[in-house]
Amino acid sequence: MKLVLASKNAHKLDEMQAILGKFGVEVVLQSQLGIDIDVEETGTTFEENSELKARAVLEASGMASIADDSGLEVDALDGRPGVYSHRFGNKNSDEERNLYLLDLLKNVPDEKRTARFVSVITCLFPDGKKIVARGTCEGMIAHEMKGQGGFGYDPLFFVPSENMTYAELTAERKNAISHRGNALEIFSEKYKEMFAYDDK
Repeated sequence: MKLVLASKNAHKLDEMQAILGKFGVEVVLQSQLGIDIDVEETGTTFEENSELKARAVLEASGMASIADDSGLEVDALDGRPGVYSHRFGNKNSDEERNLYLLDLLKNVPDEKRTARFVSVITCLFPDGKKIVARGTCEGMIAHEMKGQGGFGYDPLFFVPSENMTYAELTAERKNAISHRGNALEIFSEKYKEMFAYDDK
């Protein structure tokens, strides 16, 4: 089956394909089908925004669509930036957003720098079927950016069990423990149940 990813983010495509490819699913970017949509994320939850994006691409393509809405929740900031992670502080780049976050937390001690990444994946099918899966990964906000991998807040998101930031992990290891990886594993189980997948 082919799923159209409601995103222009090639990093998300790589993460999704690495996991869903095991089940014979091919994921393609919306741009590969000539679709250029910027969905206004007016939802107040990851679930709402994920469905808004998936529905827009489903209607534009007529094909099964999959969308991810994800973000960082920082406990010391009462869960912010949350659904506004990509627009946090009205900054225009990942580096600017990371520096802004560091500034907000400059006086916050280690024990109160707890945070989590959240990912909600929604898949909508032309016949009305829907799959929704939520995944999380618990961690801390580091005092400085470390690592060259990943994107977004990855250089600041420290995972105690790995003793590394997301950006220091290999792609394979990140996929195994990340919020999106967890959501995709849950999604995969629901997908198999819906379509009675048999790997024999």
